[in-house]
Amino acid sequence: MAAASWYHRDISRVVAEELLAKAGRDGCFLVRDSESVAGAYALCLLFQRHVHTYRILPDDEGLLSVQTIQGIQAKCFRTLPDLIGAYQQPNNGLVTPLLYPVHRARQAADEDSDGEDGRGGGHVVPAGGAGVGAWPSAPVTSRTHISQQLHQRLQEQIHSSPANDFMGFMAEYLNHHVQLDLEALRHGHPQLRHLSTALVTACRGLHRRIDFTLAGLETLAKVFDPPTSPRSPRREQGPLTSDPDLELLLYKISTVNQLLSSLEKKVLKSLQETTSRHNLVLPSVAAAPPPATKPLAAQSFEVRAQQGLGVAARGRRAREEPCPHLQVKVGKSQRATLLVDVEAGTVAITKRGSGTPEETIPQDKILQLIKYQSVQSKVRLVYDRDPQKSLNRDFIFPSARKREAFCQLLQLMKIQHSNLDEPDLISVYVGTWNMGSTPPPRSLASWLTSRGLGRTQDETTACIPHDIYVIGTQENSLGDREWVEFLRASLKTLMAIDYRVIALQCLWSIKIVVLVKPEHERRISHVHTSSVKTGIANTLGNKGAVGVSFLFNGTSFGFVNCHLASGSEKTHRRNQNYSDILRSLVLGDKRLSAFDLTLRFNHLFWFGDLNYRLDMDVQDILAHITKKEFEALLAVDQLNLEREKNKVFLRFSE
Repeated sequence: MAAASWYHRDISRVVAEELLAKAGRDGCFLVRDSESVAGAYALCLLFQRHVHTYRILPDDEGLLSVQTIQGIQAKCFRTLPDLIGAYQQPNNGLVTPLLYPVHRARQAADEDSDGEDGRGGGHVVPAGGAGVGAWPSAPVTSRTHISQQLHQRLQEQIHSSPANDFMGFMAEYLNHHVQLDLEALRHGHPQLRHLSTALVTACRGLHRRIDFTLAGLETLAKVFDPPTSPRSPRREQGPLTSDPDLELLLYKISTVNQLLSSLEKKVLKSLQETTSRHNLVLPSVAAAPPPATKPLAAQSFEVRAQQGLGVAARGRRAREEPCPHLQVKVGKSQRATLLVDVEAGTVAITKRGSGTPEETIPQDKILQLIKYQSVQSKVRLVYDRDPQKSLNRDFIFPSARKREAFCQLLQLMKIQHSNLDEPDLISVYVGTWNMGSTPPPRSLASWLTSRGLGRTQDETTACIPHDIYVIGTQENSLGDREWVEFLRASLKTLMAIDYRVIALQCLWSIKIVVLVKPEHERRISHVHTSSVKTGIANTLGNKGAVGVSFLFNGTSFGFVNCHLASGSEKTHRRNQNYSDILRSLVLGDKRLSAFDLTLRFNHLFWFGDLNYRLDMDVQDILAHITKKEFEALLAVDQLNLEREKNKVFLRFSE
């Protein structure tokens, strides 16, 4: 055993992690004596900055094996070198093969145990350092090692940081005061008083800069703030000073935030009042269209019409044969005009060159509307002509967008003239926006009506209000109430409807808001909200997901807004984020919690900043975009590639 350089005998777990962290290579390893089981060993292996610890146990015959989970046959070896040699081969059950032995020092450190070693323990090892165990039980020698270890990490970061002065204060703290905070923590005092003192000292310059910024903002607010309106938040008057109190610093930062968020509104209000007093004419601030107060005018569509006659029985036989065979005779296509009159509840078909409609179909005679999947601009209209006959007519529109507008108008017409007490069709708008921590524009008209630069709605249906609006945002710096009221005001300006807020769920700057028409508010029940953090160590909420679920009468809906890990090389991490959200988001009927999230709802919508990238050089991407060669880009879309491998978003339609 003494000849094996990777065997470190009686070192502690902390020292082992330090040695592996200094080595810093995936696959480096060492073996030490177990601190909790006599006669056993601990195999410590570094992989992706985590130290994985595997227990090596002897059996009754003295054979050695790595402890496995129940049901997995253990491999037995006569000697420790035999075991290590076997696990240096690939595909051996460890997270990575044993590649680089960490040789023991001439004088091994002799430290007490600070924790139990176990199979696969994943202690996080930050760059340049090792993981740290439980503070309260650490002896003095361990605290010294912790101080040295933290100081070493700081030294490794200093060369890449522009904040040299700040780093100097932190180095002083790590050299002389961190052990005092550790001692206080061991006695149950978690305040970290010495760290607070060091931070206050390091932030004195920030105090002064914030004081000057506050003074300037308050002066500007006074210029534009009318005497009748409330003053902006004020601090106590006195000389500009650097009070060594972190709470004061945080208060000042909060005040700056409040002033900046309210100042633009104050200036806007002041300029508007000045304009009205002096009869000045300025362009409208918000470029939103006026509320739709008039009934929707009849809309016409130029199409090519094809016709086929289908006969189906209307009595018992039709019920016995749910899918009757219809003989369809398709003639030549003719140019025609479809006139959809939502208010009158009719669709008129007029042949080209004819001044009078060939046929006018009442909405209650329309049986079915079928969108062709093979031809995106084609639709089939099935309607009653008399009690014994139904007619199928195919119409080809100039574009898929025109077809969609026609279908939406027919849906609106059916809803408007329906005699049902409850709606059987509703429309849902789902929007997602990474706001980049910047305020929104004054008008959201182009977004909420899908008339931006990307795929847009037809102008004939753009301002038809949806029944439900679900808005998901990422990196949204606005306050919750401020954001919700802004959305409600935007929708009221566009649609002349005072939408009601059904749900709001936030995780840091990730937000989801659900708004519905007032007449639907009573139809919604069983509202549930949930959130999942997938940021650093799954504890930070800068990445993650928020979700809302509810019942609309008897139909279940689920909505998930997520912000996944960024970086071109982090595809696996994004896939893992998706799996974590599926597993941890608590939505829907609790009785269905044993089922996958995707199986709990009649309708599930997943949206957000997924952060999947294009695996291609930027210049090549721009060249393909310029040439409109989008198929080449879709072929290297990470999301498409992962979906083809069945790793994410199974059974979803994009």
